[in-house]
Amino acid sequence: MKAFSLLSMLVVCILIGCQNSTTNIQSNNKYISVVDGHLIKDGKNYYYVGTNFWYGAILASQGEGGDRNRLEDELDLMQKIGIDNLRILVGGDGEIGLPSRIRPTLQYEPGVYNDTLLDGLDYLIYELDKRDMKAVLYLNNSWEWSGGYSVYLQWAGYGKAPIPSVDGWPKYMRYVKQYMKSDSAKQLFDNHVRYILGRTNRYTHRLYTQEPAIMSWQIGNEPRCFDDSNKEAFVDWISHTAKLIAELDSNHLISIGSEGIFGCEDDIMLYDRLSSDPNIDYLNIHIWPYNWGWAKSDSLESHLKRSKINTGMYIDDHLVIADKYNKPLVLEEFGFPRDSFQFSLSSSTHLRDEYYRSIFNTILLQARRGGRFVGCNFWAWGGEAKPQHTFWELGDPYTGDPAQEEQGLNSVFADDSTMALIEEINQELTNIRDNTEE
Repeated sequence: MKAFSLLSMLVVCILIGCQNSTTNIQSNNKYISVVDGHLIKDGKNYYYVGTNFWYGAILASQGEGGDRNRLEDELDLMQKIGIDNLRILVGGDGEIGLPSRIRPTLQYEPGVYNDTLLDGLDYLIYELDKRDMKAVLYLNNSWEWSGGYSVYLQWAGYGKAPIPSVDGWPKYMRYVKQYMKSDSAKQLFDNHVRYILGRTNRYTHRLYTQEPAIMSWQIGNEPRCFDDSNKEAFVDWISHTAKLIAELDSNHLISIGSEGIFGCEDDIMLYDRLSSDPNIDYLNIHIWPYNWGWAKSDSLESHLKRSKINTGMYIDDHLVIADKYNKPLVLEEFGFPRDSFQFSLSSSTHLRDEYYRSIFNTILLQARRGGRFVGCNFWAWGGEAKPQHTFWELGDPYTGDPAQEEQGLNSVFADDSTMALIEEINQELTNIRDNTEE
């Protein structure tokens, strides 16, 4: 059960004689749903501060990169500070050992999978379910660090995929813009979607389509069309993929994984068209003050106010579209570097905390008012990891910063002051939820 209209809820209420349609209908629903533009969990509006935990399935495996003791400790720590929503990569694609790419990867070749990592994904979902945590699982990626577009194109015969850190970004962008018009590359991804959604979890013995721990399937991480000439093909691909997922799974929500306007060739109407698709249940945006030039590495403090103002405006611009289509909006990626652009865990995070608080306060206000800006997932969870090198090397612990980024750039670690802020805000959201009349 994915979403209800108010009329449908009223009809059910009349039939069963309930006094509060939302609460009574949803109380027996083990999946997150959307009702009248809001996420619903256990019969109440669901507002949250969650995290990105892209490496969760790798950490949960019993092979390279696996550490189930750490996994369970990390999940327990998240639960302690009120985090119950995790955005997670299903798995990487392509050969291992390439510069800037995570390892190990899940899909070595088209349809050839690393069973150890599939076991890790199963186990991660099992552990999330034990803690009543929810996962947003993304299936593709525009960027090279986990494969995605470039690997599907290479597999489809478009030649060796450029690596940005070796061949430069312009060459990479020219290469991946071919994806939207490549039926063969997109068919390979369709096959992947069917395979993952058709899987049975070896720990819970449930089909993935029946896993309560999954909140939503997400088409990709920051899917883009990469060229104005690809806009129509982009809309068609998002619509096609959302429909495919909906046909395979009627229980879970579907989202795009979009950055918002910034990831739509700066075209608000393109984002509007993607958002209007009936199979897209809720909207996403990402915000990156440093990456987008709102803040500079040598002047983070002096650009903090500008970053907060621009962030508020960006959220408001997308809330207009969320209101238009009566859908929830989630800020599922955002980050801010450590003070003085240092990467050491001994450096402070006062500026980050202030930036985070501005976003968290917006969610609190929305929760009190019943607004459609319902949650956020900060980028990203570093937890108990202790980075060993500026850039990740084989044998280092995984952090929230993928291999192509400085370790400690955006990760939130267990001893950071940010942890107390996250716990404080999640407690306030819990209080609002608990004090809401059913």
